[in-house]
Amino acid sequence: MLNFNLHTTTEIVFGKDIEEQIGPRLKELGAHRILVHFGGSSARTSGLLDRVEKSLFAAGLAFVELGGVSPNPKVSLVRKGIALAEREGIDFVLAVGGGSVIDSAKAIAMGVATKTDPWQFASTGTKPDTTLPVGTVLTLAASGSESSNSCVLTNEETKEKRSMPCVILDNLEYSGGGRRSGDGQKAASNSQNDSTPASKFQTGCGIVDIMMHTLERYLTPEGGESDITDRIAEGLLIAVRDAGRRAIANPRDYEARASLMWAGSVSHNDYTGCGRKRLFPVHKLEHELSAFRDEIAHGAGLSVLFPAWALHEMQYDVPR
Repeated sequence: MLNFNLHTTTEIVFGKDIEEQIGPRLKELGAHRILVHFGGSSARTSGLLDRVEKSLFAAGLAFVELGGVSPNPKVSLVRKGIALAEREGIDFVLAVGGGSVIDSAKAIAMGVATKTDPWQFASTGTKPDTTLPVGTVLTLAASGSESSNSCVLTNEETKEKRSMPCVILDNLEYSGGGRRSGDGQKAASNSQNDSTPASKFQTGCGIVDIMMHTLERYLTPEGGESDITDRIAEGLLIAVRDAGRRAIANPRDYEARASLMWAGSVSHNDYTGCGRKRLFPVHKLEHELSAFRDEIAHGAGLSVLFPAWALHEMQYDVPR
């Protein structure tokens, strides 16, 4: 087993309708002026955004909105968000959405705190030394960005999509069972009040992303014996397989979607990779595809690439 350092600073609040508690909790954390970041119009039409903002208003917190996050979040919107946050004196960024919204929010928070263009971190792989605190009202079981130490940005001008390291500073995640909000191809939601379930395609893309975050930690050439980590990874994969089948068959199965949402967080906070070296070759390949073809959903790209990669690599470690 390799040496490892596991540092998780994300507080996770999990359950139905817990987005209505977000205002008092952010006030306890010392937030005063909040940037509410989200994706498409369905974040509003579903009622989720209104419930979040009602809670903020009731707690006496000031906030401004920035919507428009698309799949494969763009550095141009991040730059717009940084300018808005600096102009409004923002001290907390709240993402209401899935992985794309959360990644964009992380990048905005780092850009404001460091006074540095986030693409500099993405293009060089250097890690910022500070950030604004970030909260999420998670709407899709998929990326695990709500509790990971990285985010992904796309540069539309250069057609590059890059992962960048993040500073995690007392982050807060509000999660629930997963129905629909609005984050482009990364949509679902966390409230029992939402009526439209995520599509089978969206659900399937999320399932693939969760499993790949674990498989790419599990199928690595370095790490030796790491039995506890392996059992955690295998158990998560089995649970996601079973919950995924149920969620596809019945999109309103709350318990199945709750399992997927929790698995999404666990799969990308490094619990499934402790003691092994993380390489993520399939993710890196997929980033190149979706950087050039914006319509390629991340999970769909992974689902095509992984079988080909696995067939090529399996000869090097047949037992695993």
